[in-house]
Amino acid sequence: MNSIFNIKLEMKKTVAFLILLFTTLHLHAEDGHHLWLRAKSTGVVNVISVHKSSTIAIAKQELQQAWQGKNNAKLVLTIKKHKGIKGDGFKLSENEIQANTELGILYGAYELLRRQQTGQTIDTGINNPSYERRILNHWDNLDGSIERGYAGNSIFWHDMEKGYAVTDKDKALWKEYARANASIGINGTVLNNVNSSKLMLTSQCLEKVKVIAEVLHPYGMKTYLSVKFSSPTLIGGLKTSDPLNPEVIKWWKDKTKEIYKMIPDFGGFLIKANSEGEPGPQDYGRTHSDGANMLADAVKPYGGIIMWRAFVYAVNSKDRAGQAYNEFIPLDGQFRDNVIIQVKNGPVDFQPREPFNPLFGAMKKTSVMPELQITQEYLGHSEQLVYLAKMWEEFLKSDTHQEGVGSTVARTTDGSIFSQKYTAIAGVANIGLDANWCGHHFAQSNWYAFGRMAWNNQITSEKMADEWLKLTFSPTEEMNTNPTDWQTNFLVPIKKLMLDSYEAVVRYSMPLGLHHIFAGLNNTHYGPGPWFGPKGIRTDWTAAYYHKADSFGIGFDRTTKGSGAVNQYHEPLKSQFENVESCPEIYLLWFHHLPWDYKMKNGRMLWDELCYTYDKGLNEVRQFQKIWDKVQPYIDEQRFYEVQSKLRRQCRDAQIWKDGCLLYFQQFSKRPIPFDIGRPVYDLDYLLKTDLTKTLN
Repeated sequence: MNSIFNIKLEMKKTVAFLILLFTTLHLHAEDGHHLWLRAKSTGVVNVISVHKSSTIAIAKQELQQAWQGKNNAKLVLTIKKHKGIKGDGFKLSENEIQANTELGILYGAYELLRRQQTGQTIDTGINNPSYERRILNHWDNLDGSIERGYAGNSIFWHDMEKGYAVTDKDKALWKEYARANASIGINGTVLNNVNSSKLMLTSQCLEKVKVIAEVLHPYGMKTYLSVKFSSPTLIGGLKTSDPLNPEVIKWWKDKTKEIYKMIPDFGGFLIKANSEGEPGPQDYGRTHSDGANMLADAVKPYGGIIMWRAFVYAVNSKDRAGQAYNEFIPLDGQFRDNVIIQVKNGPVDFQPREPFNPLFGAMKKTSVMPELQITQEYLGHSEQLVYLAKMWEEFLKSDTHQEGVGSTVARTTDGSIFSQKYTAIAGVANIGLDANWCGHHFAQSNWYAFGRMAWNNQITSEKMADEWLKLTFSPTEEMNTNPTDWQTNFLVPIKKLMLDSYEAVVRYSMPLGLHHIFAGLNNTHYGPGPWFGPKGIRTDWTAAYYHKADSFGIGFDRTTKGSGAVNQYHEPLKSQFENVESCPEIYLLWFHHLPWDYKMKNGRMLWDELCYTYDKGLNEVRQFQKIWDKVQPYIDEQRFYEVQSKLRRQCRDAQIWKDGCLLYFQQFSKRPIPFDIGRPVYDLDYLLKTDLTKTLN
């Protein structure tokens, strides 16, 4: 009898233990959906405002639910004109948020909370945004898919079986999306792919856009649409889309009027024209300025803008990197003041490292906006941990020298040097339906960093990494972690890991100026593919077009003796890049075709330096694994194991990059891989026929 009683008692203890274990795991499990907005109030604040609106109500709610300042404090929200505050800027003090607009109050509230939650002192100076329009570009398609999306399907569009229906769940998700963007200062979103559907401007589709806009509006987010230039022909019943045709002009004015009647704060249009097969004004013998100005005139009465992309390149051009400059510089000064030329950070296509696009600073009479890519098309998709703020910081601080020393990309685009009626910056979004929004928990940091840099283009990548980690991974009460231990054993090493991650991926993928040598199978742009070049495709879609490896050496000659693209940079950069001795080694093979035995600054020959650099990148990622494994006690289990799994994949893929590139290029160099670095693991023949996005998952 006693034995039966003891068995039952032990069973009860086991059940109780399992319940406790489940509860503990549940408390410690986080799926990342709350992003950097996890904080809860630790005290009471009395928020006072004579102003009433949905935006002010959001500001008050945010302050009350996440306040971590002095308990029972009084905080006044004041909308009062201040000559030093620009646009939606603000001024903080311990007891007041002052702004010229309601949105300024909201942004000030988020800044005050961020400072409380990250342990920063309150900056009582004026806090103005660097760019007036801070926009996410979604490459979402109407069928719910996302071009270059690595975090699931679109948050805006469903599969076509559901049509344009909107559910309460949709609205709730859009509200969360708007809140996250407002918290980092993003104030606009392009809802669809630059390769737009012809249906985008149909009335049925616009009805859904109206609903989305209504949800986003209280958070200060304007909606924009990417549209086909040929819409008058495709859906308007016209025989032409010639921008100088009176019927075409009228069609666009009527369609624009229809949109603004439905969505009064509509932001404007994003246009990809005469690029990669997309229609444009050149189809009718017109210029980019003819097309952009026609649309700009249509949206001007409503305060709208036209973002006209400069991403253009022709079939079999001498050098794809130089075409945008050649097409747009002759048109400088011919665009309306509400046209902004949207320029990718580099002259090719969001490569892991590129010199800045020479259009920055060179277009002195036309508004120009940077386009960055948050989603990691060429940087390991959502499989690899790469903190992109380091790349963007390098880009924004690049000196164009167009107006003397200090003419950085940031200053040539934010209105500091050139007079621009509108200033803007765009980021290609990495957001999808995955629970953590971005596919990789650390990919959230790139969304966060884009917003913070769009607001302040002088902020450092280190400061943003510190903020994001504290906001996103700070321990909860249930974890019973000493804050000092957490900072020493988690914050410090993981921040360094983030800051080192960008350089590591450049080293193990495309160092020393190599670019666009990706696997092109199924158009994935994932994994190495210096051999990629199937018959029948245009040459500038092949890898050899860019690396030009042969028995002599490797690299793309863009000097005056080569394609001449170096001439597009202002002195002293032109001479610096032209001279192989003064060209920064990070761009060496971007501008020069050099022999395999070229002597590097450290004394090594080029081939050996390539080998050592690939190996260093791989070893850095291996070290990332060790660093991450050590922080397990300081983070919730779900996110720990999910990131750990991603790092395993990244380490394996870094090995593939190293092996694939070195074994392929070795066929040309005819030199041994230095014996003091790790040996290849994979055979080249195997990698040549492997789809890395599938087989090696």
